[in-house]
Amino acid sequence: MSDLLIQKATLINPGATHHGKVRDILIKKGKIAEIKSRIKAPDKVRKIDASGAYVSVGWMDVGVQTGDPGFEHRETLQTVSQAAAAGGFTGIVCQPNTLPVIHSKSEVLYLQNRTDKSLVDVLPIGAISYECKGEDLTELYDMHNSGAVAFSDGKYPIQNAGLMLRSLQYVKAFNGLIINHPQEDSISKNAQLHEGVVSTSLGMPGFPSIAEELMLQRDIDLLAYTDSRLHVTNISTAGGVALLRAAKDRGLNITGSTPILNLIFEDKDLENFDSNLKVLPPLREKSDRKALIKGLKDGTLDYITSNHIPLEEEVKLVEFPYAKFGAIGLETLYPLLNTYLTKKFSAAQIVQMLAINPRKVLQLPIPEIKKDTPANLTIFHPDLEWTYSKANIKSKSRNTSLLGKTFKGKILGVINNNKVEIF
Repeated sequence: MSDLLIQKATLINPGATHHGKVRDILIKKGKIAEIKSRIKAPDKVRKIDASGAYVSVGWMDVGVQTGDPGFEHRETLQTVSQAAAAGGFTGIVCQPNTLPVIHSKSEVLYLQNRTDKSLVDVLPIGAISYECKGEDLTELYDMHNSGAVAFSDGKYPIQNAGLMLRSLQYVKAFNGLIINHPQEDSISKNAQLHEGVVSTSLGMPGFPSIAEELMLQRDIDLLAYTDSRLHVTNISTAGGVALLRAAKDRGLNITGSTPILNLIFEDKDLENFDSNLKVLPPLREKSDRKALIKGLKDGTLDYITSNHIPLEEEVKLVEFPYAKFGAIGLETLYPLLNTYLTKKFSAAQIVQMLAINPRKVLQLPIPEIKKDTPANLTIFHPDLEWTYSKANIKSKSRNTSLLGKTFKGKILGVINNNKVEIF
């Protein structure tokens, strides 16, 4: 990476010296060399005019589904990294649902070796059970020592309470983190969307809110019994937010997150059978969406995810009941958030939810914006308008309902590991 000068950027770095101030940032050999109100640099130094834009520490998305190994026709490590960078992320944490599953030291090391020193840090989540079948516990400690940052069966919620109990007990020895998506499958079989007025009018079986809340209450009880660490991902109901809030008030070591689509859309948006909005967790009702926003504002929910699930056209462009669940989202998380919820969250709150809190939950080092530290930065402009088109998609898959949408807020570039990408 050649020397780089970012000019006239507003730094968003809560609690730091330069927070909220317009500054120039000089980067040399991948490190921040100077931060001043004005920096004169030689003509040969690459310059970026960031007037009106913000610079924060690089963002991180937790729970990204990639396709490598085994499903490279959906997404490769290269394309998912390109999509992440385009979305402002300098780090992604990947689900274990590949082929083979990330359920041993070998798969963890494979992922690390394939992405070492790339622009986007790619961190693995190890599977809780072999092949994510929900039966036998994996070698969690071996994966932890090899670099797995947390443990989950990803898109497969842990249905077996005994397995969930043992996993929470096992990781306690090394202060590991269990991640689970609360969904009780036994009372939501064949469901297509949220159970409510819309599902009834469309004549389709739905996911009742209690399917989420029942498992979440179980996991909270198991967490209290084991005194371990738990992150609840894909919270989508008002009842789920209330349960999580009560668990935090009890002092339990629990955190939670929600996907961006559940903050923007509702089940009524499926009345035209848009299969690209057929996602898990399902889009819920207005009251649920408002509860999620409130949960983020008061700290009940810790961060927002893209819930990036790349899928080929053959499994999405079919009749709604036969379409698979999932949508890509890395490139559109920030534009959606800034366009539709700009009055709900400040730039500082967005950075907290997209950059700081994910690392806190995973107990990872938080990058700093100060002299002599490695440059791990996201540059984003809150006021630029642009239209999302196929030309913007860096992911290998195209399963999104957002093509043709005009957004306010754009990623200008990312810097990490002595590499830079400017858009």
